[in-house]
Amino acid sequence: MAKKKVQHNDALATNRKARFNYAIEETFEAGMVLTGTEIKSVRAGQITIGDGFVTIHDGQAYLTNVHIANYEQGNQFNVDPLRSRILLLHKKQIQHLSALVKESGVTVVPLKVYMKKGFAKVLIGVGRGKKQYDKRQSIKKRDVERDLNRQFKR
Repeated sequence: MAKKKVQHNDALATNRKARFNYAIEETFEAGMVLTGTEIKSVRAGQITIGDGFVTIHDGQAYLTNVHIANYEQGNQFNVDPLRSRILLLHKKQIQHLSALVKESGVTVVPLKVYMKKGFAKVLIGVGRGKKQYDKRQSIKKRDVERDLNRQFKR
């Protein structure tokens, strides 16, 4: 019997600003509908999710404003790098997200893109926007932890 290959869930792209700007309450794993040249670019790490967000139209979730670079050998098969991409979620998950988004101050943002069993997955988070003082508290907390780590290393 053949040995199973080790699965690496290394992130191809992460949205570090999302956890700073939003208080993430809930996360979901979703698949993405991509063309052939797009998946090749994603595997090469040519994806930027920093400005992305999730919208819901007609019972379908879309990943909007995410840049996937054109594949070099793609020629005429390349598509618009900033097009909206369909997210693969269960119907109940989409309804749940839709209900959450209708509340004011709630946003759905991509947190991480990674490969799982050969498929591109995106981890999306439901978050409320942080106020300026919340961001300052996060910075202060990070600085204190950094100082403590420096003290313990000595």
